[in-house]
Order: sequence, then structure tokens, then C-alpha cells
Amino acid sequence: MNKLAAIVGPTAVGKTRIAVEVAKRLNAEIISCDSMQVYRGLDIGTAKVSPTEQNGIVHHLIDVVEPDEEYSVARFQEQAKNTIRELNSRNKIPLLVGGTGLYYQAVVDDYTFYPLESHQRIRREWNNIINEKGLEYAYNYLQSIDPDYAVVISANDQKRIVRAIEVYQLTGRPFSSLQSKSQQTYRLAVIGLYLEREQLYHKINLRVEQMLASGLMKEVKVLRDKGYNLNHNSMQALGYKQIFYYLEGFLSEKEMINEIKRETRRYAKRQLTWFRKDSRIYWINPGEYTNESLLIEKISSYIEGRLLAV
Repeated sequence: MNKLAAIVGPTAVGKTRIAVEVAKRLNAEIISCDSMQVYRGLDIGTAKVSPTEQNGIVHHLIDVVEPDEEYSVARFQEQAKNTIRELNSRNKIPLLVGGTGLYYQAVVDDYTFYPLESHQRIRREWNNIINEKGLEYAYNYLQSIDPDYAVVISANDQKRIVRAIEVYQLTGRPFSSLQSKSQQTYRLAVIGLYLEREQLYHKINLRVEQMLASGLMKEVKVLRDKGYNLNHNSMQALGYKQIFYYLEGFLSEKEMINEIKRETRRYAKRQLTWFRKDSRIYWINPGEYTNESLLIEKISSYIEGRLLAV
């Protein structure tokens, strides 16, 4: 059975930095588990690990597609599974790192996705409803019919919201139920990182300010100048959408910043809700460690104990 380690948790908890140090200890390579870091050019706003931050550790599944290309959880799953097999064949530990719950679950539980043809009439109807009543109306409806799927996608992700409603109206079943899974796919060790709510929200607010200070506005302008817009799923990423609205004059600068912070906090809450349902995750609070080397040792030892013990 192939081995797989993972470090998951909400945004801004410190997964990237910690994962690089753990990978050094474990002779591991990192597989990004982030639905927006697959897009080239979305760097600052997705907190994509820079070449310097990679610190010699190989990272997979970042910068996979252009911002206007379609990318799905099924495609991610296939690429991640191939990478996991290849790393195991070289006696490297694959370390899945990120906060996209559906992508994580699709890999560790080897989801089988059942394709359904789209029904353009239903899709058009719901896009018209959204134009009249707002996206929040459609998201609230999705929460009522498929709370398990609603919790893992963004409340701003119109494409996935409409698709899930479409599937429900075609089949009478929640989109999240149309997947079979196996929990015996890998020899698995998963660490979940969390912080107390006030500390996490403080870090999120700081991160948003740092992203803007680091040139997030310029990054979005470059993407817009290349022809990318809010019709592309990539531009629905946190921060990018709000900056588009600011650039188009729909939000003031203060409103834009506050909305990015608020939506990021809400996303972090949804991430924790998703991951808390997985009883296999061993939770650690980095805030309880004044010495980060002890934290790295704790995580590394846990993974070694789960994966390397005979």
C-alpha cells in the first residue's frame, strides 16, 4: 500500500512554512492541495510558495494551468494520484499540503466521480435567478439541499454553485452523494493545524494587509490586462474578485479590504468545519509551541510513526 502524509487546515495557519521544514526531515516532496495555486500568475493572492520559500523542496501541482483553463477536482485527483505513485516508487514520502477540503478528500479517499451531462436550460435559469436575486440566494439554496458540498466551496463560486444545483435538479440527489470512496487507499498520516479563533482571525487580517502591500493590486491589474475576468473561475479566488470590483468602481478601497478580510475569515471557518469531520486527522495548535523546532519534531515524529513503523 502506498504511503501518503498530509498537512491540512485553514488559511493563514502556517501550513506552507511548517510543511517545508517537515519535508526536509522526512525526505518528502510536497503536493500542493490548493484549488487556486494551480493557476499560473495567481501568486500573491493565493499565498503561493515562492522558489525561495521552497528551500530546495520539490513542490508539485502549482502553476499547472493558465487562468482561463478549466480545472476540476477530478483532474487534480488524477494528477495527485500519479505523483503519489511516482514518489513512492522512489522511496520519497508524498506530503499533501493545503486547505482545499474537497481536493484533499478526493485523493485520500479515492473518490470515484460519476460524470453527468450538463443541462443548459437549468443552468440558464439559475444564472438568470442569480442576476435577479444575487449569488447569495443561490448559495443559500445550495446549503439547504447539499450542506456537505456547500461548506467546501466558496460562496462566491457561481460556476460550482450552479453546477451542484443543476445536478440536484436532474437527479434528485445532492452532488456530494454522487461519489463513491474508499478509505483504505493509502497508508495515511494526516496532521491538522489550527489556531484559536481570535489568533487565526488576527493572522488572516495581517495576511490580507501584507498581500496588498506586496503588490496584489498590481497582480490583478496584470491579469486583467491579459484579458482575464470574473467569468473565469480562477478570478473568483479570494481577493481577486474584490479587487476586480474595486477596479470597476463597485467598491471603495476600504470596502474592498474589509470584504477580503471578512470573506477569508468565513472561508477559514468553512475549512475547519470540513476537516473536523475527518476523524483520522491528528490536530496540533502551532500557537502552543514557542519553539518551532519542537513543533516540527512533533509533526515529523507522528508521520514517521504512522508511515514508517513495521
